[in-house]
Amino acid sequence: MPKSVETSHGGKVTILWNQQVQTDKAIPNNKPDIINHDNEKGTYMLIDVAISGDRNVIKKEAEKILKYKDLTTEIQRMWNVRTKMIPDITVATETISKSFRKYVSNILGNHEVKELQKTAILGTAHILRKVLM
Repeated sequence: MPKSVETSHGGKVTILWNQQVQTDKAIPNNKPDIINHDNEKGTYMLIDVAISGDRNVIKKEAEKILKYKDLTTEIQRMWNVRTKMIPDITVATETISKSFRKYVSNILGNHEVKELQKTAILGTAHILRKVLM
C-alpha cells in the first residue's frame, strides 16, 4: 500500500492516495483513488480506478466521469486550477474502450496496456485469495 501523500523531489508533483478532498460545499463523491497535483502547471488530475467486465467498460467510464463531475468543478472553482477526471477502467481481457489510451496518456510515465491488465489480474487474484482463504 502506497503512502497517503507523496511529493516528488523539488515539490513539483504531489500525489494523494485515497484522500478525501475538503470543499466549501458538501459533495458526496469527494474521495477519488488518486489525486495528482502538478504544482508547477497548477493542474489536478482525479484518477479513479476500476476493474470491469468486457461489456461494462464504456458504461463504467461514463459513471466515473459523472460521479466526480461536481468535485472537478468545485476544485476548479475553489483553487482556480485546471482539473481533469481520469477514469482508469482496466479490463483483464483484451477489451478496452476507445478512450482508454487517451485517458492513460494524461498520466505521467510510460504505461503499457498489457502491463496495466496484468496488474489488474494480479491485484484481483490477491484480493480473492485474502477473502476466500
